[in-house]
Amino acid sequence: MAKTLTVSKRRNTIGGTKHTVLSILATVFFLGLSLIIAFPLFAGLLASFRPGRELIRKGLSIDLDFSTMTLDNYIYLFGGNGGKQDSSKYFMWFKNSLLLTLITVVGTLLICYFVAYGLSMYDFKLKNLLFFLVIATMMVPFEILMLPLYQEIINLKLIDTTWGVILPGLCAAGTIFFFRQYMQGLPKELLDAGRIDGANEYRICVQIMMPITKPAFASMAILCAMGAWNNLLWPMLVYRSSNKFTLPIGLNTLLTPYGNNYDVLIAGSMFSILPVLVVFLIFQKYLIDGMTAGAVKG
Repeated sequence: MAKTLTVSKRRNTIGGTKHTVLSILATVFFLGLSLIIAFPLFAGLLASFRPGRELIRKGLSIDLDFSTMTLDNYIYLFGGNGGKQDSSKYFMWFKNSLLLTLITVVGTLLICYFVAYGLSMYDFKLKNLLFFLVIATMMVPFEILMLPLYQEIINLKLIDTTWGVILPGLCAAGTIFFFRQYMQGLPKELLDAGRIDGANEYRICVQIMMPITKPAFASMAILCAMGAWNNLLWPMLVYRSSNKFTLPIGLNTLLTPYGNNYDVLIAGSMFSILPVLVVFLIFQKYLIDGMTAGAVKG
């Protein structure tokens, strides 16, 4: 008996030691991975405070040379050269991006939620075929769809309009897929309970099921906001007027054949990260909940 207990203790000790070693190795690995991922962000932040000549001479580095750091890039970006020029351009781009992102996120979440709700909560003919077609669109690169979409926007006379930028991406296949997979884990008995209480289908969808999917909404809101905020190619094709440019397009205009203002471009890019970063920090709990909700069933 005593020998059995001794062997059991040894096994527990060996198992605990292996678990500790694996935990340390995993911590070191993810710490190193985090440093690798954070390096470009930190290097870009330091570069935004350096003049263009230093940036060209040293490139992106984490060399903390405070003697060369200056706020001139941000002063030029927000207030022109020495604050004498018009500073409305950057904030105009910023406002256009905020408006575009807000409309895109709200419209995409609502449309994709209702589509996914129908595909997950109801049984009807060709349901699986429709879902397959939705998934199939995820396999087609945007570069292939770009020209047909552009011709369609021209025919609809939506060139140089915000709706011309927003409409093609409102029904996002990835968002529909995520919502459907999330709602597959919800009990359908809630629908029957709502019907017994006299609620119609619309009320069940909006007042009963929608609040339960709050983690999925938060997760997709972050991802949709990042995609809309950083979108460059499609808005650049649709917009013609400079007063409608979004932030990525506006920052791209800083690169001209007559001079590349990489220092101002980096400063503007770093400042443009703040809205998405704030949204992520606020909703990161819901993002994790939404991403892990379908991992366990039962």
